[in-house]
Amino acid sequence: MILAVDVGNTNIVFGGFDNNGELRFISRLNTQVSRMEDQYAIKLKDILSLYGFENAAITGCIISSVVSPITPILEKGIEKLCNVKPIIVSPGIKTGLNIKIDDPSVLGSDLVCGGVAAKSKYPTPCIFIDVGTCLKIFALDRSGAMLGGAIAPGPRLSFEALSGKTASLPLIGAEPVGKMIGTNSPDSMRAGVIGGIACMIDGMIERYEEELGEKATIVATGGYASLIAPLCRRELIVDPDLVLELSLIHISEPTRRVVIS
Repeated sequence: MILAVDVGNTNIVFGGFDNNGELRFISRLNTQVSRMEDQYAIKLKDILSLYGFENAAITGCIISSVVSPITPILEKGIEKLCNVKPIIVSPGIKTGLNIKIDDPSVLGSDLVCGGVAAKSKYPTPCIFIDVGTCLKIFALDRSGAMLGGAIAPGPRLSFEALSGKTASLPLIGAEPVGKMIGTNSPDSMRAGVIGGIACMIDGMIERYEEELGEKATIVATGGYASLIAPLCRRELIVDPDLVLELSLIHISEPTRRVVIS
């Protein structure tokens, strides 16, 4: 089984793929920089046990991380528990993705994985939208090349900013929006943040397609994708674990490199 790990600013997502590329389990931990390698090993051992797997079931591991302080600690914890050396998605790794941004080496590993999975699973051109701590909207052209994109605050950051920078607005969580004209502060905040992000996505898709010169496949991923998508006027394919779609990725033991099938 291949263990795919996506380290985000809010959550760490663990997914186990069998040899047929089927996702056998998925589990989430909150992201904490203070955890030590043994703590990560214990957490992962508990996760595997919860889903009925032994440590030895893990024969390979790949990690995508946007929280660099956690990466080496998590890597050591996994290596200690499973006796496998994780591959880290980082500059120089072979993915088959043509990255056309100014400096390809600075593209986040989550966006690399999302771009590879979107290119593999969906028709291009494709706009993939990651609605997490940050809102990331990135485009692949007809050839599947990564052109670039836009980054904005996601729901959590927006709610924290509203509460932290005002005297009377409460800190609330993201919930479905029933109507856009809120009649109390929490509903108005959700309409503004959740509804506002949906409107932004609709508008950005329109602008992206003008630059692409044609209609694109629209894919939404991330923890808030299923909450945002119903409010969008454009049809979005919701694929919440796109970044973890490593059933498309095989670990080549002799070279320890990532090869896209």
